[in-house]
Amino acid sequence: MSQSAGHLIVRTLEAHGVERVYAVPGESYLDVLDGLHDSGIETVVCRHEGGAGFMALAEGRLTGRPGIAMVTRGPGAANAMIAIHTAWQDATALVLFVGLVPVADREREAFQEFSLTGWFGSTAKRVMTIDDPDHAGELVADAMRVAASGRPGPVVVGLPEDVLVHLTDAPVPAPIPAPQPRPSAAEVDALVQALAGAERPAFVLGGDGWEGGAGAAVSEFAAAAGIPVFCDWRAYDAVPHEGAAWAGWLGYGRADAVAAGYAEADLLVFVGCSRSDVMSDGYSLGFEAQTILVSVDPEATQHAGRIDRQLLTTPAGFAETLASADPAAARGARSDAWMLGRSEAQARFAAHRADADVAGAGSGSGTDDLGVDLGVDLGVAFGELDDRLGGHGILTFGAGNATIWAHRFVRHLDPASLVGARNGAMGLAVPAAVAASLAFPERRAVAVCGDGDFLMNGQEVATAMAHGGKPLFIVVDNGIYATIVQHQENHYPGRPSGTRMVNPNFAEWMRSFGGHGEFVGATAEFGPALDRALAADGPALIHVKIDASVMPPASSEVSVDTVTAADAAQNGAHA
Repeated sequence: MSQSAGHLIVRTLEAHGVERVYAVPGESYLDVLDGLHDSGIETVVCRHEGGAGFMALAEGRLTGRPGIAMVTRGPGAANAMIAIHTAWQDATALVLFVGLVPVADREREAFQEFSLTGWFGSTAKRVMTIDDPDHAGELVADAMRVAASGRPGPVVVGLPEDVLVHLTDAPVPAPIPAPQPRPSAAEVDALVQALAGAERPAFVLGGDGWEGGAGAAVSEFAAAAGIPVFCDWRAYDAVPHEGAAWAGWLGYGRADAVAAGYAEADLLVFVGCSRSDVMSDGYSLGFEAQTILVSVDPEATQHAGRIDRQLLTTPAGFAETLASADPAAARGARSDAWMLGRSEAQARFAAHRADADVAGAGSGSGTDDLGVDLGVDLGVAFGELDDRLGGHGILTFGAGNATIWAHRFVRHLDPASLVGARNGAMGLAVPAAVAASLAFPERRAVAVCGDGDFLMNGQEVATAMAHGGKPLFIVVDNGIYATIVQHQENHYPGRPSGTRMVNPNFAEWMRSFGGHGEFVGATAEFGPALDRALAADGPALIHVKIDASVMPPASSEVSVDTVTAADAAQNGAHA
C-alpha cells in the first residue's frame, strides 16, 4: 500500500516503540505532522526548539530509548543546537528531525536555507538527509540504531519538504537491535583477580544505561567484596544512595572527603563513564591508580590518562558479568575498613538533618553575622524536599550554584531518576521536568533551578499545562548569575560585571499560567509551601528568595581520615 514518505517516517517511529515526539511545528515538515495526526504517538507541542530538544534528551536518558525532537529549518535548527551539544557531550541517545528547503531550492540561499552537515557535522554521531522517499523508513531505522548503539549520542535527520510528500511502497522496517557485547570468562577472571589484588579498589559508575537497575546489582556485589562505589557528576542515580558501598559523587560540589577517598584508590574501575576533567577536578585526581575501563566505546572518548584494561559491555552487561563472579574471590584479604571509611564520609556530607540545627552550616544561612535576614536556609529546604520525596522522585537540573544543595541533600534510590546537563548547559531543568512528568506521570518530577536558569526555558511551563504534566519547579532567586559571580570574586574581587538580573515574582508568573505558585522568603515557610505545592493538581512552583551574598561555601582541603561531622557540614560546593 502506497503512503507518503512523511507518513512512512511516522510508521517507522511507531515500530520502534516511540511514545512521544517533542516538536515545534514548521511548514517544512507538514507531511510528518499529518502522519502524526492519526498516530498513537503523542505530539508534544513545545514553545521553543531548545525546549523541545531538551525534552527529547530527558526522555532518552530516563527511558533508555532515543528521544525524538522535530523542528523546522534554519532558525528552528539553530535553536535546537544546544540540545545536540548536550546529547553529544553527555552521551545521550537523541534523534533530531529537521525540516529542509525543497531539493530544487538548494544552494540558492532560499528562505531559511542552511547546511545541515555544516552545522551539526562536528557535534552529532551522524547527519543524514532523506532524499529518496523509498529510503525514508530505512534511514529513520538507521538513525535510531546509531543513536543508541556504541557510545550513545545525537543523530540529525534532514527532511526536504518536497521529498516528504512523494509516495512510496517501501515497507516499514523492523527495529535493528543494538549490539550487546559481553566480556569473556577470561576477562571476568582477570577483573576479579585485579580487584582481589588491590588494597583500595573502587568502582566509579556514570553515564546513561542504568535505567534497568543494574546499579543496584553492582552495589550489592561491591558491598560483598568490600569495594566502595563512587558516581560521576550528575549521573549518581546509577546506584541507590544507601548501603555500605555507596561512597558519594564526584565533580562540582563534591565533598573534599569524598574526593580524597577517590584519590586514594589504587585501582579504579570506571563503568559507563570515563575519567573526565569534571570528575577528576580538572585532570588532577585519580591518575596514578591502575585503571580498568568498562564501556561500549572502544575509542574511550572523553577518557583521560592510563587504561590498563578495557572491557566492552553495557552497564547491564557488566551487572550480569558480576552476577557470575564470586564477590569473596574479589575481596581477597581485604577488610571492610576501606569501603566503610568512604561510605561514612559521604553519609556525613549528606546529613542534612544535623545541618538543620546549625544556622549557616554549609547550607545557605538564614542570617549573616550581623543578624540580617538572607532568606531561606537551603540546607534545611532541600532536606525537607528529601524527606517528602523519600528517595523516589525524578530530579532535573540546569546549571548553576543553586543546584548544589539538592545534589548534596536529596537522595536517589531509584535508577533513571536524574536529568542534569553534564555539559553545563543552562535551561535544561524546566523542559526535562515537563518530559519526565509526561513519561512517568505516576512519579514526582522536580526541577531545581536558579533564577537565571529558569527563565532560559521557563516558557515550557505552558507545554506542561497543555499536555497534563504536573512537575514541581523550585526556583532559587538571588538576582545574579551566581556561578559567574563566584568566579569573578575569585579572579576580579570587588568588580562585579555583567551578572545582575531583575526578576519577576515567579509565583505570580506561575499562577498566570493556571498553575500553583508559592513565594517563600523565610526558612520556616518552605515546608508548608512544599506540602501545598506537592498536593496541587497540576504544575506548581516555589519561588525561593535568598540574598545575593549566599553562595555555596568553598571547600577546605580535608583528609578523608580526619573529617568530622562539623567538617562535613562546612564542606560546600564547587561550581
